[in-house]
Amino acid sequence: GKELVARALYDESPRAEKPFVVLDCGSLPRDLAEAAILGHKKGAFTGAINDSAGAFEDANGGTLFLDEIGELPLELQPKLLRVLDRREVQRIGETQVRKVDVRVVAATHRDLRKMVGQGQFREDLYFRLSVMAVDLPPLRDRGDDVLLLASRFLQDFERLRGTSVKLSSAAKTAL
Repeated sequence: GKELVARALYDESPRAEKPFVVLDCGSLPRDLAEAAILGHKKGAFTGAINDSAGAFEDANGGTLFLDEIGELPLELQPKLLRVLDRREVQRIGETQVRKVDVRVVAATHRDLRKMVGQGQFREDLYFRLSVMAVDLPPLRDRGDDVLLLASRFLQDFERLRGTSVKLSSAAKTAL
């Protein structure tokens, strides 16, 4: 649901014709997270066989969705904060900085305020990211949305298969 909300915000924005990049902070290997965010120069570390842009450069002009931001390692949080504050990235292994214009949407299932209090998330980054908060209750608490989502999935299925599919009354009741 978080990515769908981020996509809906993007679709209704003036940036909708620009890139929409998703970076799942929860699935980033710790040793590659910095390179995924900032990019890197060829030879900057073992395995860096080409120059590579990071998520911010990929999303330049558009929107970067940072999913599961609460999973971002504490040691990388100052680097993310720097990018947000200065609107520029410095690839690993380079001295050159690159300007970026990116709208950031961040999401997590964690309680970031609690993490700040426990020293697991930087307070300054929390305040930088929480300019506008949208609380999205879990789907189990939004029973009416289940039928809307099922309808949407069926529309997508119909478009892909070129066939018409409808939910029976029994299926709707079960959902």
